[in-house]
Amino acid sequence: MLLEGKKVLVTGGAQGIGKEIIVKCLSEGASVHYCDFNESPFKAEMERAGRGPVTFHAADITVEEQVLALVKKVCADGGLDVLVNNAGITRDGMVFRMPLEQWESVIRVNLTGAFLVAREVSAFMALRQKSGSIINMVSVVGQMGNVGQTNYSASKAGLIGFTKSLAKETAKRNVRVNAVAPGFIVSAMTDKLSDEVKAEYAKAIPLGRMGAPGDVANTVLYLASDLSSYVTGQVIRVDGGLVM
Repeated sequence: MLLEGKKVLVTGGAQGIGKEIIVKCLSEGASVHYCDFNESPFKAEMERAGRGPVTFHAADITVEEQVLALVKKVCADGGLDVLVNNAGITRDGMVFRMPLEQWESVIRVNLTGAFLVAREVSAFMALRQKSGSIINMVSVVGQMGNVGQTNYSASKAGLIGFTKSLAKETAKRNVRVNAVAPGFIVSAMTDKLSDEVKAEYAKAIPLGRMGAPGDVANTVLYLASDLSSYVTGQVIRVDGGLVM
């Protein structure tokens, strides 16, 4: 069990990649706390899939007071070993037709929200616990850009810079900070695409297929576990070779 006895906090864990990360951590012996707007309908399934308990917290990571309360509650009964900053949104559109609110909402959730959670968790890990792993979920579009996603790309590029800077700030206190950058991953959003569009996406990927949420969860597991004890400040792409 790679995470035996460890406590993990996952933001945006109610569905998709977040849910898959929770199931993976549970199956490796961790106890998991997750936050979202609403409790996942799959919570019972998550608990059956693993050995450790799952605790839900209703929280909006863009509201500072709610983040403070969340981290205080999670850390109240002991340490916190792993943070997975997974919460994120998209609100796509061409930049010349993008209202300010559409830009700011994505930056607020994907970058400012991640900052607020990481600020509180890193303070606990670095100043009190002197150990831990923080994993920020970014995206390949934060490195390569994408048409119609200037707001999303900017938020993820910013989070990459934040990851590297925080890694330098916390390394001497034995806290590792890394990022996972998924490429085209099968999700509720891609399920809406036609088979023809999916096939076109696959042509751009050297491995010839879109990734599965489990591919991302496996990489998160590596960074959460002691297998990556000498890895910090890195961005690991899970993209089938899309960006080389």
